[in-house]
Amino acid sequence: MKRMHIIILIGIVSSIIGLLMFSVDFSTYDTVDSAKNKPGKFVHLIAKLDKSQPIIYDPIKDPNYLSFYIVDSLGGKTRVEYHNSKPGDLEKSERMVLKGSMGKESFECKEILLKCPSKYKDDKKKLEKEVTEQTSQKSI
Repeated sequence: MKRMHIIILIGIVSSIIGLLMFSVDFSTYDTVDSAKNKPGKFVHLIAKLDKSQPIIYDPIKDPNYLSFYIVDSLGGKTRVEYHNSKPGDLEKSERMVLKGSMGKESFECKEILLKCPSKYKDDKKKLEKEVTEQTSQKSI
């Protein structure tokens, strides 16, 4: 191979590696307290909705403003401001992943991913009941 071909191949390989490095998300999950120590930095939080605090959402006044409080697994609490429409099952979610950055007084959320309770919980209980009934009938 000519020297120029080798240089072009090295350039192509390094370009591909560079593109892959920028497309991979290296972020980790933070707690509320660690996010407060990184104001303005984009972070991911895993938390639960604090049901003791009010959810502020008025679709008539401002359909793109939602405010609520979260609690993480270590007990850290903060207010969340989300400038988009309210997710459908926010109150029913077991956990949520919030993507955004910490502001002066609240977490400025860009995206919410809800971890909803299993839709198969009732089916699982029903299945366990049926299996128990079937095994008790067979033993008779």
